[in-house]
Amino acid sequence: MESSSTSTSSPNKKILVCGGGVIGVCTAYFLAKRGAQVTLVEKSGVACAASGKAGGFLALDGCDGGPVSSLARASFLLHQQLAEELDGSASYGYRRLNALSLDIQEKLTSNSEKSGLKSTSNSKNSKLIPSWVDGNGVVNPASVGTPQTTAQVHPQFFTRAVLSAAVEKYGVNVVMGEVQKVELEGGNEVRGVVVNGELVRGDAVVLALGPWSYKNEVISGLFRISGLKAHSIVLRPQNTKAIGPQALFLKYVTAQGISMDPEVYPRPTGEVYICGMSEEVEVPDDPQQVLPRKESIEMLQRVAQAVSSQLANAELQAEQACFLPCSDDGRPVIGKIPDINGAYVATGHSCWGILNAPATGASLAELIIDGHSKIVDLKPFDPARFKKATRKISIF
Repeated sequence: MESSSTSTSSPNKKILVCGGGVIGVCTAYFLAKRGAQVTLVEKSGVACAASGKAGGFLALDGCDGGPVSSLARASFLLHQQLAEELDGSASYGYRRLNALSLDIQEKLTSNSEKSGLKSTSNSKNSKLIPSWVDGNGVVNPASVGTPQTTAQVHPQFFTRAVLSAAVEKYGVNVVMGEVQKVELEGGNEVRGVVVNGELVRGDAVVLALGPWSYKNEVISGLFRISGLKAHSIVLRPQNTKAIGPQALFLKYVTAQGISMDPEVYPRPTGEVYICGMSEEVEVPDDPQQVLPRKESIEMLQRVAQAVSSQLANAELQAEQACFLPCSDDGRPVIGKIPDINGAYVATGHSCWGILNAPATGASLAELIIDGHSKIVDLKPFDPARFKKATRKISIF
């Protein structure tokens, strides 16, 4: 089944993409590849928020069992195509890899406050545990992905590589500045966007603003996007060659009985990325104001020590936090904004933004240029699902 709308654009029309994260960048790339004249507007910096601080894990079946499955499966394949086009293995660390789930039970030693581990023996399927994962309390390994179904990218490098190709090959123009509002003519026709007080004209606009979608009246008048704050650290072991290409999904129980689900992603660059410790707090006005919480960073360092002796004394290269954009019904919001000709949105991808960005951008490019999407049926993600009997639209 195809998603459709009345086409507001031919390939030579001017399209404004607002947001320099992975969703906006992929949308700009595929629009420009189709021949559209694209301007990307970004306030702070390309991939400066979640797109630069995410894990970059890709799973063919990561969203199976729900409405996002078709988007994820199409996007996983597009990631492979992009890696071939953009030399992804060299430019942004694209590689296929195995993924494992593991259990860890922590305890405190009797003479210190540092974390120790319960010793275990004869763990079932212990042969699955990579040699670098040598924590005594690591048990119950299980395969959750193979090189046929799982892969990874460095998300910041990926986003910037896609944008570089969009600029160099397809002429995308990048404008740095804050999108203050969408300028409408007659209350329902896009004229452009106001950036730093000046109108940038365009025939259509794509709002890919992530958790900052709430600041745009066109979006906030229709649906709500909240932000889930997630923490991460980046470590560099002394012996980077000792770390194998296995993504780890942990069921971790602290000595105090607190359960959490941290994730560990070794990267081809030699770094090891560890994330977890999410919390619901207010999204600040600017991505540069997002700061990690000390207690969350310390907990992730404890996780690192529990997983591997290779990580216990590793250099801490980054301690960071970002906000994941979440919709009220848990589905991405992708498509034409109702009642406004030429207005489109792409947001709400939660923790799967890096995975689902290529298919989001490619299908939205089809929708805008052709009037319908063939790559993915966008009906489950249609913004019109939030439409109320009445809504207020600001007329500028």
